[in-house]
Amino acid sequence: MLNVLNQTARRIPAYTIYIAGIALAAWVIYSSLSTPDPAKVLERDLGTKGLQILVATLCITPLRWYGINLLKFRRALGLMGFMFIALHLMTWVVLDLALRWSEILTELTKRPFIIVGMLAFVALIPLAMTSNNAMVKRLGALRWKRLHWLAYPATLAGAVHFVMIGKVYTLESALYFAAVAGLLIARRLKARKKALQTA
Repeated sequence: MLNVLNQTARRIPAYTIYIAGIALAAWVIYSSLSTPDPAKVLERDLGTKGLQILVATLCITPLRWYGINLLKFRRALGLMGFMFIALHLMTWVVLDLALRWSEILTELTKRPFIIVGMLAFVALIPLAMTSNNAMVKRLGALRWKRLHWLAYPATLAGAVHFVMIGKVYTLESALYFAAVAGLLIARRLKARKKALQTA
């Protein structure tokens, strides 16, 4: 079964993730237009989809431990996740607050859930900027891997942001937080086990 899955994955080009991601973004935008409050719905749905994609990206490494190799899609998934989060932020700035910069600055300094969300976005920027072969060569594999560990705290901050937005904790928000925290803990335990084996 795993061989069939891996062989199928090898035949699918990585660029299909970009096509699917752009198509999904277009659908989210189109769907929001028929709602009573398009800006709010668009802002919410873009952020949710971005978080879901980032969580899926983090799942790729643990899946390899169990013989499922989807590594070729990780970069594309990460970039699509960043795209959705960037669109989420742009929707908030342009459609929700209508570029009222003084109000935006106030929100960024006084509302905890917005501060956490912005920290998550800022942490994702260097990851997106270095998600290419040229930057891997320039930074070196070890430094590049260390930098991309930011994906875990960035996604965890995104999950916290999602929880804080809801004000009332839901099963969905709890699952996002638990998924990211679980992936981070699993990765740390795996790294510790590997260090003990090589010591």
